[in-house]
Amino acid sequence: MSTPPLYESFAAVTMLVLGMLIVLARASQAMFDDPADTDAPADGDPADGPDVSRDAEPTRATDGSDVPATGAARIERHADTGQTPAERRADEVLDGNSDWDDAGGPWEPAADTETQWGENDAEADARRAREGTELEFSTGTLLANVALSQGLFGAVLVGATWLAEIPPAALGVRLGDPWNVGLPAVAFGAGFGAALYVGNELSTVIADATGVEYSEGLRESLAPDTLRGWAILLGGVLPVIAVFEELLFRAALVGAFAAGFGLSPWLLAALSTVAFAIGHGAQGPGGIAVTGLLGFALAAGFVLTESLLVVIVAHYVVNALEFGVHEGLGIEWV
Repeated sequence: MSTPPLYESFAAVTMLVLGMLIVLARASQAMFDDPADTDAPADGDPADGPDVSRDAEPTRATDGSDVPATGAARIERHADTGQTPAERRADEVLDGNSDWDDAGGPWEPAADTETQWGENDAEADARRAREGTELEFSTGTLLANVALSQGLFGAVLVGATWLAEIPPAALGVRLGDPWNVGLPAVAFGAGFGAALYVGNELSTVIADATGVEYSEGLRESLAPDTLRGWAILLGGVLPVIAVFEELLFRAALVGAFAAGFGLSPWLLAALSTVAFAIGHGAQGPGGIAVTGLLGFALAAGFVLTESLLVVIVAHYVVNALEFGVHEGLGIEWV
């Protein structure tokens, strides 16, 4: 006598994976947020800082001594005047505005001075540290992180499917049916994906026209610079993404939950779409809306075809076309 599928246990593992994915998505969103958009004060605000207009006098010490100017005034004094560095320094010495140490001559900087951009040593070190941190997130590092994290999540789901003895048909896999797992399913999925790509681009155009924020930072960061990188992206990373996300959001959350708990697949399609959109929060509000529409279209395709392979291929085609058209060919529709 066969053991009935353990849908409750499978559902628990599925929700755990979904929660971990959303947490990871939130972390990615924080990484790609631009703090400059929120930290910059409004024009005309008294808190804008010191006057850096060309008519402003360089900042001097309150006691009238020739203490080197700092901050914005220092940047202003190093603005392009059409002079060579030597001529500019000579003028500063003659005018009494030099930032150079008298003991070392007018051409030698003092031992503890600011950089030419108005930074002191500590500020320069902090900037270099920030720049070094940013360089750690190279394209290769991001690609490896995406492939490993989603590959690991996918392996957990596959293991849970096997241990819970979930029937393959509940996940959209019917062996022996060419329209489900054969070349016809691949061809249909490719055409479906191309149509979804066009719809995705139109949705992006509408979001842009209405002023809804749509961030492409994640896609741009994952775009390779070499042929080898493109081979890894198209042949490794994007297939992993398509397989895992369709296994989670369509096969598990729609197919298995409908078979195991007797719920409407269309209700589950709507709920999984919300989760799918939230999981792409790094793309901004517009990206969440556009991705939500794509997610529901994929869920509808899964419900109607009952084929996991169809939506995996369609998902891959959408992602591959987005990278190829925008990052590979440099074509922008808006």
